[in-house]
Amino acid sequence: MKFIKIFLVFTIAAQFASAQDKPAYLIYDSKGKEVSYSKMLRQIADADFVFFGESHNNAIAHWMELQVTKDLFDKKGKNLVLGAEMFEADGQLSIDEYLSAYLTDKRFEDETRLWKNYPTDYKPLLQFAKEKGLRMIASNVPRRYAGLVSDKGFEGLDAINADGKKFMVPLPFPYDSTLQCYKDMLTMQGGHGSAKMNANFPKAQALKDATMANFILKNWSKGKVFLHYNGSYHSDKHLGIVWYVQNGQPESKILTISTTSQKDINKLEDESKGSADYILVVPDDMTNTY
Repeated sequence: MKFIKIFLVFTIAAQFASAQDKPAYLIYDSKGKEVSYSKMLRQIADADFVFFGESHNNAIAHWMELQVTKDLFDKKGKNLVLGAEMFEADGQLSIDEYLSAYLTDKRFEDETRLWKNYPTDYKPLLQFAKEKGLRMIASNVPRRYAGLVSDKGFEGLDAINADGKKFMVPLPFPYDSTLQCYKDMLTMQGGHGSAKMNANFPKAQALKDATMANFILKNWSKGKVFLHYNGSYHSDKHLGIVWYVQNGQPESKILTISTTSQKDINKLEDESKGSADYILVVPDDMTNTY
């Protein structure tokens, strides 16, 4: 009887402790079924391309990016290639010189266009690449060219000289204005850009997507895993960058991760189902990095 009482006490205590758990994140598959981190890792390690769609200011997303990078390196070693939306293609030389220890942290940060949250969110990824001898591909188009398209459409790129065009996808490139990710941009209110979208804004987004896909494909070969960090909108629903990569390598295996915030993370909200192969769900009151 004493044993039974003790067993019941521990059982109730365990149940109480479980009820008090406040996980910082949960992971779901595209259908809304909860999955473990280890299962996700096994799956993405067998992919050719992995797109980690982040919320740019989400602390958990950035922590998870670093964990995924470290664990993929443990599995793939030098067959892991990294790339990021946050670095623009004309900064590739600076990144290469930093990774080769030619540039100090200070010189690199003084001379390279970096996002304001670089010190907390992207520097750890670049430092890991440096430590392990991995490449980091600056995949994004220089923002001045995306701005030019936003103002003048694709025709605005005609004035760019050959040296400038080295930092973008070869022109002309395919653009499908009927893709949902671009159609939605015309009706967005706030969020990914300004509150009022002009007709050229999706074209600027497509230039970014196509350019990132171009540099991803240029730096990938069979047997490697290319892990790319980007805002979720660039890869959600296998559109954006993924659409361009799929067109360039139709037989490749592509897996995506998306990040979203919810008040209750214990069930994936319907609107997030199907957004990616894996959805990282974080409490909506999680601390942000900016």
